[in-house]
Amino acid sequence: MNFLVLCTGNSARSILLEAILNRLGAGRVRAFSAGSQPTGLVHPQSLTQLSELGYDTIGARSKSWDEFAGPDAPAMDVVITVCASAAGETCPLWPGAPLRAHWGVDDPAAQDEPAWEPAFRTAYDQLHARASALLALPVEQMEAPALQAALDRIGTQS
Repeated sequence: MNFLVLCTGNSARSILLEAILNRLGAGRVRAFSAGSQPTGLVHPQSLTQLSELGYDTIGARSKSWDEFAGPDAPAMDVVITVCASAAGETCPLWPGAPLRAHWGVDDPAAQDEPAWEPAFRTAYDQLHARASALLALPVEQMEAPALQAALDRIGTQS
């Protein structure tokens, strides 16, 4: 199954969830991330956070969702937005038939530099808990309505 994680800038939360899903999915799922208005750079604290937790960050990059809209792009089964709409952010919308879910998390990159470490840790912990809950399910075998319900339920977890 292919997952696309979207946020506006594709520099922090979407990068974190992409890495988490790929690690926890252990080949069961493939995750990608992109932004509707990518910054072009992965936030340095994203890379620090992931590196400290043993993730390989070599291929991490901020990219446009346009890369996943072309005919040669992998077909997405699930699209997850991670922007925190309650914080006034505009979440990108993904057209088409994949299942869609919103797992809003506050933007750690919006914090001042002294607060980056705890803010990124909080974002990572929230996303990790949600990815763990999802991947504890037999997602590959679930019918679309059941998977959609699970995605929605998990998206409301803290």
